[in-house]
Amino acid sequence: MAKIKITYTKSKINGTERQKRTIEALGLGKLNSSVEVEATPQILGMVRKVKHLVSVEDI
Repeated sequence: MAKIKITYTKSKINGTERQKRTIEALGLGKLNSSVEVEATPQILGMVRKVKHLVSVEDI
């Protein structure tokens, strides 16, 4: 599987509760924090739900 790097770039303050929980489930805490994860269909679906709050790059 390919790996991706997800960086939390915009605040979740005005987001829905579902978006807030998705950010936390991805392992992102504070702004500008990053995680490297496997690009599974489940992770890609979560990223798609919060694509306006994160940036994604291939590793």
